[in-house]
Amino acid sequence: MGDFRAGPPQLRPGRALAHTNGASGPGSPHRSDSRPPQTPRGARPPGPDGRLGTTPPVPGRPTSLLGLLAVPLLLFAVITWQVVADGPLVRLDERLSRALVHADRLSELLSDLGNVPVAVPVLALAALLTALRARRTGTDRWWWPPTAALLLMALVPALVVPLKVLTDRPGTPAVPPATGYFPSGHTATAVIAYGATALLLLPRLRSTAARRALVTVCAALVLGVSYGLVRRGYHWPLDVVASWCLGAVLLMSYVLLISRSSRRTSAETPSSSTGPS
Repeated sequence: MGDFRAGPPQLRPGRALAHTNGASGPGSPHRSDSRPPQTPRGARPPGPDGRLGTTPPVPGRPTSLLGLLAVPLLLFAVITWQVVADGPLVRLDERLSRALVHADRLSELLSDLGNVPVAVPVLALAALLTALRARRTGTDRWWWPPTAALLLMALVPALVVPLKVLTDRPGTPAVPPATGYFPSGHTATAVIAYGATALLLLPRLRSTAARRALVTVCAALVLGVSYGLVRRGYHWPLDVVASWCLGAVLLMSYVLLISRSSRRTSAETPSSSTGPS
């Protein structure tokens, strides 16, 4: 039977109270306070505000890119559907083109920056410089990023040409009657050539100013080509926007591929502290 005596509980010999401020020693209820915690969570150091650290796994850049990949892919699918179905977005596109077209020498020169003989050698030179620098510094699989960038460039016509045949979109009134203008091959070439060039050279630049300058120049080249194509009347605006989306999908896929390859190489290479003895 329980103890029904009135008054505070009495300390009995050999019994420990849970909240007694005891000292370390035999029979003390807190004798294990000085021992290291035995659970992984207990051993984790607290954060700045006293809370436990973040529980793994922590999402990284490849996971974020994988989520962002759906945005340009979905937008490209919607634009393509509108072009094939001759939807309301196409009629808005035609009205916008009539307001923007004004053939001049500057727009023609800007559109030429998307030609294969102009854009592809820029990427080839960046790939060559990157490969030579990586090989000279002893980088593992030094050949893979520049080779993947060149393969990405070769993938552009393999994707654009069938899409042109599938959509069979006529050109603007500023060009001779023909079909196969969607998406813009010049824009896709510029996005991949100048975008991949930036991705190859960015890790080689140490200063923030140089990185910003490189990204600004490459983005200006892509925008210049896009402006020239629409202003000259070589393409409808939607042709250009669709190529932006297609180029974004390809460049993000390139980053994911290179990141996965780098993580795999790092995992396979033992460090100096954990390598075989």
